Amino acid sequence: MMTTTPAMIENRTFDEIAIGDTASLSRTLSQRDIQLFALVSGDVNPAHLDPEFAEGDMFHHVIAHGMWGGGLISAVLGTELPGPGTIYLEQSLRFLRPVAVGDTITARLTVSSKAEQHHIVTLDCLCTNQAGEEVISGVATVKAPTQKVCRPRASLPDVSLSSHDAYRRLMTAAKDAHPVTTAIAHPCSAAAIAAVAEAVEAGLIVPILVGPEARIRATAQEAGVDIASYRIVDAPHSHAAAAAAVALVRTGEAGLLMKGSLHTDELMAAVVARETGLRTERRISHVYLMDVPGHPRPLLITDAAVNIAPTLIEKADIIRNAIDLAHVIGIEQPKVAILSAVEMVNPAIASTIDAAALCKMADRGEFAGALLDGPLAFDNAINEGAAKEKGIVSPVTGKAEILVVPNLEAGNMLAKQLTFLGGADAAGIVLGARVPIILTSRADSLSTRLASCAVAVLLAHAGTKAAPGLFRPAL
Repeated sequence: MMTTTPAMIENRTFDEIAIGDTASLSRTLSQRDIQLFALVSGDVNPAHLDPEFAEGDMFHHVIAHGMWGGGLISAVLGTELPGPGTIYLEQSLRFLRPVAVGDTITARLTVSSKAEQHHIVTLDCLCTNQAGEEVISGVATVKAPTQKVCRPRASLPDVSLSSHDAYRRLMTAAKDAHPVTTAIAHPCSAAAIAAVAEAVEAGLIVPILVGPEARIRATAQEAGVDIASYRIVDAPHSHAAAAAAVALVRTGEAGLLMKGSLHTDELMAAVVARETGLRTERRISHVYLMDVPGHPRPLLITDAAVNIAPTLIEKADIIRNAIDLAHVIGIEQPKVAILSAVEMVNPAIASTIDAAALCKMADRGEFAGALLDGPLAFDNAINEGAAKEKGIVSPVTGKAEILVVPNLEAGNMLAKQLTFLGGADAAGIVLGARVPIILTSRADSLSTRLASCAVAVLLAHAGTKAAPGLFRPAL
């Protein structure tokens, strides 16, 4: 078996170093470098991270942190001259020009003096860009190693940055609309109260807190949230709070419904009540809007929270709800993958039969504004290479934005695997009722909670333009 010899890193001892010796390294700055440096250092100056702010700043574009270039100098000292065993004592730096994304910076160090006592070495430092212009100059003083070191060069781990740009775009779009009055059912936990306050501060909602008033006020005080300006509708317990919150929507006092600290089943029971609920001609369904680090497009997973084992006809409504959501968030023709365990129709696997029937319905124009394919396994739906390997040719394979799961168990497991193993955020929204319903969890991050509210706000404002039936009451 063929083996690869690892790259080695070797120092120059004090005795081996001569005045005039040089060493250098070059690196091209990427946006990812800036983000990683900000993450490690905590320096989130908008001049480095906010293109809109940087456009109006003195350089008119995003620039690198000054010490990113200083880090290149440190890298030369630690790996080349003198190398492993070097002790950094002093560094002076003058920042002469900004460094922008795409600039290639070369850090060159030259030994200017040596002192036998304590084995001190002084080096002139100069960083230049690809045009030969000086960007940083300075002087480094180090204690050079006296023992020879030759070690395998360490392999760096792969690093995935979870920036959730899709959620930021949603927030920007939602903030352009006015806040929507939202009935929050039973917000009687610190997490629920905090989620409301965050959405209010973000300019997304105007809250109506529905539940036991004394308990709500006590919880808010314990959580350090000022709710003096919030309207409160007193309800004795969680069941009553769910019913009262739904009633506020039915009377038009609220345009959105949001889950507080009650169980989802309690809230949905009030929503689907035939005489007093919020049913429409559509089947009510849930969508997770997933922002998955490293994946180039958003993923809408449905249904993972409401319909346990949907029938073929119910799956058709689940798909229509997800297509409507995709249109509202800016996906003009979403690609819908109907998932199963295999890619071939198998009479022993019911989900493959449903997938084939749904695709035939799509061929006959029953899902306007979308492309459907199935059955597809998860890998073929999101990875073009996997689809090609199996000879599957389709405009959906590898590019799916909507993933229709066979049942609630599969959807719930898929969404949670992406969240807890893949670092994804999952914003939850319930569709098919008279108004969007915001489902949040205590485990949700701040960005997830706000994204759920942002999606609901966008849907509320697009209600009159959405596909027929989305917000139309059932007869």
